[in-house]
Amino acid sequence: MAMAKLLCILLLAVLGISMVATQVMAKEAQYHLQSGQNGQGSLKSYQCPSQCSRRCSQTQYHKPCMFYCQKCCAKCLCVPPGYYGNKAVCPCYNNWKTKSGGPKCP
Repeated sequence: MAMAKLLCILLLAVLGISMVATQVMAKEAQYHLQSGQNGQGSLKSYQCPSQCSRRCSQTQYHKPCMFYCQKCCAKCLCVPPGYYGNKAVCPCYNNWKTKSGGPKCP
């Protein structure tokens, strides 16, 4: 019985943490959308390494992700929120393509 209560409390804690993390990411995305970015973002160049570290933290290709993310951030001064996707928030980051037409920025 005590084990079931502990498991239930643990499950509720994980659910609560997940909800808070989702709200934080949503507020960050909303901030980027409202900040009036048209290609060029509002980041400072010294913020690129930490933003790219966040962006690339969950990929198995961390080194190339960091290389291209920092290159894109230096040009666009924007890194999309989250770990994947959300590129529409940073048009410059989204629209920069490789020679073969693929996405340049992770």
